[in-house]
Amino acid sequence: MPPYLRPFLAAFAALASVASADVRLHPLFSDHAVLQREVPVPVWGSAAPGENVMIAFAGQTVAATADTAGRWRATLAPLAASAEPRELVARAANTVTVRDVLVGDVWLASGQSNMDSPLSSGSAADSLSEATDATIRFFKVTKTVSPEPLAEPKGKWEPSTPEAAKGFSAVAYFFARELRASQGVPVAVLNAAWGGTPIVTWMPVESIRRDPPVAKTLADWESALARHRAVKDRPELMEAYRVDMKDWETTVGPAHKAAVAAHAELASAARAAGQPVPPAPKIARPEPVQPDPMAHPSASKRPNTPTISFNGMIAPLAPFALRGVLWYQGEADGSKGADYRVWFPRLIEGWRTAWDRPELPFVFVQLPGCYADAEPVSTKGWAFLREAQAAALALPATAMAVTSDIGDPKDVHPDNKVHVGRRLALAARERVYGEKIVGSGPRYAGHAVEGGAIRVRFSDTGSGLAIGRAPWVSKITKALPEDRLVGFYVAGADRVWVEAEARIEGDSVVVSAPGVAAPSALRYAWAAFPRGNLANREGLPAAPFRTDG
Repeated sequence: MPPYLRPFLAAFAALASVASADVRLHPLFSDHAVLQREVPVPVWGSAAPGENVMIAFAGQTVAATADTAGRWRATLAPLAASAEPRELVARAANTVTVRDVLVGDVWLASGQSNMDSPLSSGSAADSLSEATDATIRFFKVTKTVSPEPLAEPKGKWEPSTPEAAKGFSAVAYFFARELRASQGVPVAVLNAAWGGTPIVTWMPVESIRRDPPVAKTLADWESALARHRAVKDRPELMEAYRVDMKDWETTVGPAHKAAVAAHAELASAARAAGQPVPPAPKIARPEPVQPDPMAHPSASKRPNTPTISFNGMIAPLAPFALRGVLWYQGEADGSKGADYRVWFPRLIEGWRTAWDRPELPFVFVQLPGCYADAEPVSTKGWAFLREAQAAALALPATAMAVTSDIGDPKDVHPDNKVHVGRRLALAARERVYGEKIVGSGPRYAGHAVEGGAIRVRFSDTGSGLAIGRAPWVSKITKALPEDRLVGFYVAGADRVWVEAEARIEGDSVVVSAPGVAAPSALRYAWAAFPRGNLANREGLPAAPFRTDG
């Protein structure tokens, strides 16, 4: 039995023990749902132990019998895409009817704030007036944490309207809109994201424990679990925290929130004027510390305990049939590139295990530029995190959208969500849907030293290498030149990096620098806020890389 199914036993046992044993469907099978096309579709829920349940949809009728814990699961045969609203019916001692069910492609979108950012924010809001489309639907998972995998999520399906779409993930909405246009089928998104969350909070515990275990992450989880159990045995600790927190929210919180908002406006004005940002306001009294690290954090905090966001927001969605996963995260782990090399593949493989799909497509965003470096070639930070993200492409059924050219040096939340969504859609169309299109920009494929120069070879060149032009530039960023390549640095044996000259020759770039007679290493766009303009003629940027990794 897959590990993710174990919590269902306990959850459904509790459900079956209540006075009413009417047949129930899992919350994902509710009005306005979208079912995944062209694959077997599991449908599950609860009923009285031993009860026979019939599921009817789109001319199919399938049966299941509730087990001793009261859980049942049936599987519909693959369905053809359809925008026709139909009913899904579950019958046992009672009848449950789910209305307005479509069949199309379902994606799970997760990550932190740039994935969670709503369509009502920034320039994305300009698209709200055009957001009426009953064939684009979202199920936004309520932010929840749990020490153990939950059986059910909280949330509801909503067809896209200007009012409903205000709360949709902007990145996921633009992705869905692109797929709706290109594939001609309904597109749905399960939106489970939470700002500020590190990757470890989204990892299944089995991914952390598996051989070889991720030692520090496992120790952090075990420590948090021990604290959780200790607090559970002493409910007075949580009661004291709730009292202190209520007092803090009444006497300190409002003034501090207002001060933070005022500082944000001053900081924004200072950045726009090129002036130093004023210091952040000091808090009069620190917010009380949550005694249970596995409990839901306060409104001003974010989960950071390993596995608790997966347990609360991802595990309850499995094994709902999906087309694939979208992932936009990494800002909270920007200084942990080496760790991310381990964490990210473990997360991908852990989610695939939860769905029992070894090659569940996983399409992710490589972080945009932010936090300009004092040095032109980074020795730490986001450049190495991007490298760790790109390393996950070694896994099957993965694709990456490069966004290093459309960042903001002063804002970790760049106002460019439409471009991110489009690039994710292009990557998915090429790598997941198998379209004969160019879905990504050039990727480093090797190099050779040729006298005083380095020749770099690339894959994914499309119709040819080119000097790129970013589709979006932040208000405080100077556009890059369009008459020459920039972003290349070379070093000799002394490891001193020198800005290089670069020229395109076919599917390669030849790079050299005055004063570096014997170059031994090269880096491109290797900075927290990189300034590089290599692309293909389709306008997609080259991924940052280094030859000395």
